Amino acid sequence: MQIVINSYGSCIRKRGECFEFSVDKVKKEVSARKIQSLLITTAVLISTDAIQLAYENNIDVIFLDQYGSPFSRIWHSRFGSTNYIRRKQLVYSDGPEGLELAKSWIGEKLTHQMEFLEKLKRTREKKRERIEEYAEKLSVYRNQLEGVQGERIEEVRDRIFSTEAHAGKVYFDALNFIMPDQYKFSGRSRRPARDPFNAFLNYGYGVLYSRVERACILAGLDPFIGFLHTDNYGKRSFVFDVIEMFRIYIDQVVVSLFSRRMVKQSMYRSIRNGITLDKEGKQLLLEELNKAMEEKMRYRGRNIKLCNVMEFECHRLANSFIGRDKEVTLVTMEELMETEGERHADVGGV
Repeated sequence: MQIVINSYGSCIRKRGECFEFSVDKVKKEVSARKIQSLLITTAVLISTDAIQLAYENNIDVIFLDQYGSPFSRIWHSRFGSTNYIRRKQLVYSDGPEGLELAKSWIGEKLTHQMEFLEKLKRTREKKRERIEEYAEKLSVYRNQLEGVQGERIEEVRDRIFSTEAHAGKVYFDALNFIMPDQYKFSGRSRRPARDPFNAFLNYGYGVLYSRVERACILAGLDPFIGFLHTDNYGKRSFVFDVIEMFRIYIDQVVVSLFSRRMVKQSMYRSIRNGITLDKEGKQLLLEELNKAMEEKMRYRGRNIKLCNVMEFECHRLANSFIGRDKEVTLVTMEELMETEGERHADVGGV
């Protein structure tokens, strides 16, 4: 298991061959053999004996800042699962398994988009028929993607990107169709955004990017070893690959803001060649995004918060790279204190 210590004032000590976790006078012991890594946030005390126990059992101790981003970690001096995961990730990136993974990520994005359009049409009776046409076009492109065959990504990369681009145009045409008249837009625009909708979308994607990068690092995946996106100096190609599965989280929040008329002109301003968000706009988006991330969804038989799905998926990927396809387990401090028995999971699991 991977244990997240996120309660203010928690303590971690060594008790024999176990870690003792305590918070508010409640104590829980867990065998070191059951733990793969410890994630420590907020104000937490950890003894040097506990650190040595982690070292002796090849357990990573990772420190997160107030935003949940890793700022330091204590590594054991022996090669462990993290290095093995990255080597296997490199092997996968240039083989048929990597191609199938890349296709599945884009395919999942298209599926999410189709499901979102299905949801949107339920409350837009007058636009239902047109939205259904957009969804049917997306289905055609998803089928085209599934039909792409090859041994290596390099052979079919352009075809995948072309299919994704055509599907993206259809999808954003559909979103533009349901936008209030004053916020209609013409396709995707990035640096800078040409309209308020894309300005909100770009900022949201930036927040999502940092979350996905964090999830990759915590899972032992290398953010720079890309599959579909090519390598370049300083380019976190793998993050660009994996983020495709989660873009829908941002899309839903941004569309909701505009549909509910929550966006005001004071929330954005004109800059050279485009539009950017002001503090008020950023605050609104972050507040709504944080609310959405706290909502629970059904994920592989469990009800978990949306913010944890990215970590679950990245750990599942890491496990698949090393041939361990069993389910992973996320254990928070609160869950740890509530459970009577210890939980088990494979290496790489949260």
